Amino acid sequence: MKLLEKFREVAELRRGLGEIDPTSVVVEGLNSATEGIVNGRPTILAGTNNYLGLTFDEQGIAAGRAALSEAGTGTTGSRMANGTYAGHRALEAELADFYGYPSAVVFSTGYAANLGSLAALLGPDDAVLLDADAHASLFDGCRLCPAKVFTFRHNDPASLDRRLGRLGEQAGRTLVVIEGLYGVLGDRAPIAEIVEIKARHGACLFVDEAHSFGVLGEKGLGLAEEAGVLDDVDFIMGTFSKSLGTTGGFCVSRHEELALFPYRSRPYMFTASPSPAVVECTRSALRAIRTRPELRARLWRNATRLREGLTQLGLQVGDTPSPVLAIRLGDRAGALAAWNGMLREGVYVNLMLPPAAPAGSSLLRMSVSAAHTDAQIDEIVRVTRRVVVESPELT
Repeated sequence: MKLLEKFREVAELRRGLGEIDPTSVVVEGLNSATEGIVNGRPTILAGTNNYLGLTFDEQGIAAGRAALSEAGTGTTGSRMANGTYAGHRALEAELADFYGYPSAVVFSTGYAANLGSLAALLGPDDAVLLDADAHASLFDGCRLCPAKVFTFRHNDPASLDRRLGRLGEQAGRTLVVIEGLYGVLGDRAPIAEIVEIKARHGACLFVDEAHSFGVLGEKGLGLAEEAGVLDDVDFIMGTFSKSLGTTGGFCVSRHEELALFPYRSRPYMFTASPSPAVVECTRSALRAIRTRPELRARLWRNATRLREGLTQLGLQVGDTPSPVLAIRLGDRAGALAAWNGMLREGVYVNLMLPPAAPAGSSLLRMSVSAAHTDAQIDEIVRVTRRVVVESPELT
């Protein structure tokens, strides 16, 4: 069938990944937040974005169990129909209070949070300027909207300034979209400079804090808090699937119009709402972020330990400290061989290949958790040395 001819190229790509498909790893069991069973053997999980290690938090598990017993397994409806429960409203109120903003909107996934928020914000008379390395969900959300879509060079305020200048009066109807902490290389946006530029041109700023919520800032609110510009950012998006250890997403804003998003956002209108158990697990994790700063301190201690270990091996892992570390490798075949070697040695990391990896690079991506032990961090370093540094195939 001609309709299916496009999958020939996909099949070739799949065959090129070899016997073990990195995109289809099955975690057969979980021993903890940082150890799973993969291919029948205990494996250190070093690529899960479980930054605060809350997936096995006892209070969160208890909250989820109670919600299952009291409210069942799911809502069977969207938020605009029968899918808004008291827990959804409570979670939104708690997120708004955490930020000190008037309101928050909760979505079923982080992907839906970006699509749903951008769908509400962008109309046919608007424009959007995306960082060139922004997450796929941000590009997808913008492309599904009728607004004009442009990009600027990654983390380049001068490029953004020029682009906004070319838009002239249109700049006043432009949404600038960036991430706080970029999830592939672990680099941070120059947000203070971007805030000054967007304000000078009269634009609005949307910051995806998916990888920085719970990680950066004195309270864990993200890069905007760390940089002292919370009052200057217009919209902040975050996910539950990283630091909070559940599934879902949210948008918060200092603008009261956020409360009207549900009436303009089709992804919000037509997606089933998060289950009661997910909501209560998320509320518990949010309380942990607010009341247990030692989790964030432990995360950064582990991130520093891993970074120092990899740097001592002579590896370049980014210019700034981050819970996300990426090892650049020469080519696709070398990166695939290294990923397979790490997994055989009992360490799971992420394989990033073009076009998912920026600038056509091939790399191994690691993410650190507060739950990693010193022994696990040291083992990750030892395996990296054996597989990446000492391997004759890669050196």
